[in-house]
Amino acid sequence: MSSVTTHHPAVATRASERTSRRAEALADRLVRGADALALFAGTLTDVEWETRLLKDGRKVGVIVHHVASVYPIEIGLAQAVVTGLPVTGLTSADIDKMNAKHAFEHDSPTKEETVSLLRRNSAEAAAAIRALTDEELDRAVPVSLYADAALTCQFVLEDHAVRHSYHHLGRIRAALRR
Repeated sequence: MSSVTTHHPAVATRASERTSRRAEALADRLVRGADALALFAGTLTDVEWETRLLKDGRKVGVIVHHVASVYPIEIGLAQAVVTGLPVTGLTSADIDKMNAKHAFEHDSPTKEETVSLLRRNSAEAAAAIRALTDEELDRAVPVSLYADAALTCQFVLEDHAVRHSYHHLGRIRAALRR
């Protein structure tokens, strides 16, 4: 079976007008961070994978699994901002509970399943970011997690989904002295 693809200049122009350079850059930064975390995780020994971080208390593998697992939640928070409605009822205590529950439920993830989840969820998060327009990135609403400060979708993305892998990779590297 063969397929024929035609490219009409007007269609290509309309598609490029919808593509936000800012969204593309955010998505690329997210992917670079997730790739760096995945590559580093792949080099860890079994002992390193099971090492607990002193201040955090979670095992390295649990933290990598945590990063992979929360991309959909972080993207959902950004998409909530896009609706234009305030984000209410979300507190740092809620985040702490979610993280503790995750650590309990995923105490011994395998490296292979974790890296696979990290790659899959980061790719889906990047696709969701790429679908955003500049107008959506600029939309700001009060966000309870930040004392009801009016924050843009772009800020929420940068402070959560985009930054997350870099943040934990830095802490893991420091803890393992690698």
